[in-house]
Formats: sequence, C-alpha cells, structure tokens
Amino acid sequence: MATNRSQRLRKKLCVDEFQELGFELNLDFKEDLAEEAIDAFLDAFLKEAMEANGLGYVGGDDYGLVCLQKRGSVSEEQRAAVEAWLKARTELNSAEVSPLLDVWYPEKPINPVA
Repeated sequence: MATNRSQRLRKKLCVDEFQELGFELNLDFKEDLAEEAIDAFLDAFLKEAMEANGLGYVGGDDYGLVCLQKRGSVSEEQRAAVEAWLKARTELNSAEVSPLLDVWYPEKPINPVA
C-alpha cells in the first residue's frame, strides 16, 4: 500500500498522527460469585471506571477492549485509573490490563510521540 498518503486519508484510516490507542482487559471473576453480583459489578464498572474517565468498552463480561468514547487515544493515566479501579474490586480473582495498543491495527507498533 502507498506510504505517501494525504492527511485526509491518514485520518480516515486512523494511521500515522491519527493513530488511536486503547487497551485490552481480561477479567477473572471468583468462582462462587452469583450472576446478580457479576451484573452489579459490570454496571459499576461501566459507570465508575468507563464513563467517569470518558472511556468506552466493547466486549463481554470477562474480556474486552477499552477505547475513548470519542475519536482519539486513551492516555496512560486513564489506563492506570481503570487498572487501579479493577485491582480494588473484591469480585475478581485477577484483572489483566494490557499496555496501550493501536485499536485499529493491533499488530502495528505505537507511533513515537513527536
């Protein structure tokens, strides 16, 4: 594919200076947790960890992708805030939060900050 793209095309493809970052989550719930407790956890997660930080979540109850609710990239501070929120929860055995990654092209490296 051509590497000499116009700014408009780079923006449309979310590449180069328009790269958008997010992160993946893997949640491991405690074995004896009731379905109602999982639902309550997910409601709190969406309200307190996602919406409060301007983030969106796509996925299931144990695995998903976090990105901004609008166009742009998740900051390292937002990622750390979600990780801290998850680590403080008693409903989970563990919560794995990936490093920031390109949400459109996960196999591509993150662009260095210019």
